[in-house]
Amino acid sequence: MDAQLDPMKDDLPLMANTSYMLVKHYVLDLDVDFKSKVIEGSIVLFFETGSRYRKTNSTGKECCQSHFDESYKMRASEVCHIPMKNMSACSPEMQYNDFAVSSKGEEDATHENGTHSNSEQASEISSSEDCCDIENHGNKDFLLVLDCCDLSVLKVEEVDVTAVSGLEKFIGSAELTDVSKEPENLRNQIVHKLVTLPASRCKEQLYYFTDCSQAPGCGELLFTTGPWSLEIRKSGIQTPADFPHAIRIWYKTKPDGRSVTWTTDQSGRPCVYTMGSPINNRALFPCQEPPIALSTWQASVRTAAGFVVLMSGENSAEPVQLREGILSWYYHVSMPMPASTFTIAVGCWQEVKQQSFTAAVQTNTEFSLLSSQTDFRWHGEVCGHVEYPCRFQNPAARLQAVIPYRVFSPWCFLERCEECLLQLVPQCLSAAYATLGTHPFSRLDVLIVPSNFSSLGMA
Repeated sequence: MDAQLDPMKDDLPLMANTSYMLVKHYVLDLDVDFKSKVIEGSIVLFFETGSRYRKTNSTGKECCQSHFDESYKMRASEVCHIPMKNMSACSPEMQYNDFAVSSKGEEDATHENGTHSNSEQASEISSSEDCCDIENHGNKDFLLVLDCCDLSVLKVEEVDVTAVSGLEKFIGSAELTDVSKEPENLRNQIVHKLVTLPASRCKEQLYYFTDCSQAPGCGELLFTTGPWSLEIRKSGIQTPADFPHAIRIWYKTKPDGRSVTWTTDQSGRPCVYTMGSPINNRALFPCQEPPIALSTWQASVRTAAGFVVLMSGENSAEPVQLREGILSWYYHVSMPMPASTFTIAVGCWQEVKQQSFTAAVQTNTEFSLLSSQTDFRWHGEVCGHVEYPCRFQNPAARLQAVIPYRVFSPWCFLERCEECLLQLVPQCLSAAYATLGTHPFSRLDVLIVPSNFSSLGMA
């Protein structure tokens, strides 16, 4: 794959092999550092075996395809790395250089900015045959391929979900104590049970996703970074069914990464936001981007006090003080969506409040009456989407012409937003409701973005 691909003109390469393994849920745990202009931390991915392996042969065992997608064959071989040691506790204060990214024929692993990677600090497997050649012999290790770009991956490890207490509530205790099962199979079975819980148990599922994401690691995985991909393997594992279905990736973004913009708002204060283009969120976290890759996610984001974290999520997050000067914000999403719709904005925003309670009530009443006259086609209809805890199960949601919303702005625009925008937003939402029907999400945040915002919107 051409590393010089121009995202403004060319289609983005879809590298993730989703037909082999499909991400069902992401758990992000991140720190935002405005001094270094870096977002770093970890992401835990929970997988389900892909559709290509959801079939059995005559013996009842899962079939294994001996070759990979043609798009995978086109990728240039990369330098492969043995996982680094003593990195189980990564902190924002620790400094890491980037890992080497080199294609065939390159004599030196040098980054675009001219600095060398720290490949000397990690043991290397310089031969592409050992981890990237999957054509020879038919018995090479399975490679999990994720879409990513402009990221410094520090460590990849398998997560020991069996260390989480209480899993016997939805997995039989006999299964958990069956000594005949291999530990790897038991871990994958637990993840399968977790990702396939019905929507009626979504709160329980979210609780266990949180607990499992905090479970200890149980073995580092080999990984390779490329211009558009992250490739992960476990020595001796040849099929997706046997590959770890819960993995943790420690990483950090780059100041010039193309998924986020570090800038200042109209008040001159620092802020950062996702652009949504030209490479979606590949430079924010490793993900899967093919259209079939719909997932849910949750995220905890820590930043200095004084900053507000806005994110795509069903809940209106309130900050929690972890220690002096540091706040944590938590959001979650239960509607399966593409990873490209994950959005975040961190800045010294201030919420624009409606000063007159009477005026707010009157405005909402007017638009509720408007909706009862204009929207009738949704009544009695049944949703046709995949299973998730849909808010339309509540009849009141179908009559909600103006969904709950918040407006955030730099401090210099607070008065103007209060005078003009607060009256305009409900009219726009009501007009959209009358034209398109009920808003699919439970809430909305409206942010006055910096003047250099160059995208079409943030999810």
